Amino acid sequence: MKWKNDEELLGLMRRLLYTAIVGDVMDACGMRHQFLPARLRPLRENMVIAGRAMTVVEADVLQEADPPFGLMLEALDSLRPNEVYIAAGSSPRYALWGELMSTAAQARGATGAVLAGYTRDTFGIVNMGFPVFCYGSYAQDQRVRGQVVAFRVPLEVDDVLVRPGDLLFGDVDGVLVVPRESEEEIINKALERSAKEKKAKQELAEGRLAKAVFGDYGIL
Repeated sequence: MKWKNDEELLGLMRRLLYTAIVGDVMDACGMRHQFLPARLRPLRENMVIAGRAMTVVEADVLQEADPPFGLMLEALDSLRPNEVYIAAGSSPRYALWGELMSTAAQARGATGAVLAGYTRDTFGIVNMGFPVFCYGSYAQDQRVRGQVVAFRVPLEVDDVLVRPGDLLFGDVDGVLVVPRESEEEIINKALERSAKEKKAKQELAEGRLAKAVFGDYGIL
């Protein structure tokens, strides 16, 4: 299947795919370390995130940075449509995200945020419907504890490499990274697998034996 632009690609992913399928396809292609840490959870179970990585490097400080938050405001203002703000690098002892940041990101066309740490203003973000994946909710502020030191640079999250422009895809089962140079192959194979899974599910529901279904489709 071909798509004309990112809007069509991301729409297909949200409608037809989920992370288990994409992850299985990447395993079969030899990309076996693409899921971000399992403790990254959506603020609400039905949140789905799909977009291009806008990487942000965080670091701890012992006093308020000058300027406050380091380069965080520049990073936030640089967001483009269909991008996902993804931040990592600091210790998990303060919130990296909040409702006002979600509001600014949404206004710029961003499709979500992934934080290797905590968020706050949880009810406000949930009420907005802005997809946020994080380690949990914790109100302690970043201002006197952390800063952004770089953005739009390669980022490691628990040894998983995320580069600016890579695809990020997340749902209740996790968040994974699809390298940009492999995305056409991976997404097309995932769409094919999704169609097979629908057929397999129907046959299993009709009582066909699992071994026979697996023999025909190679999935279960």
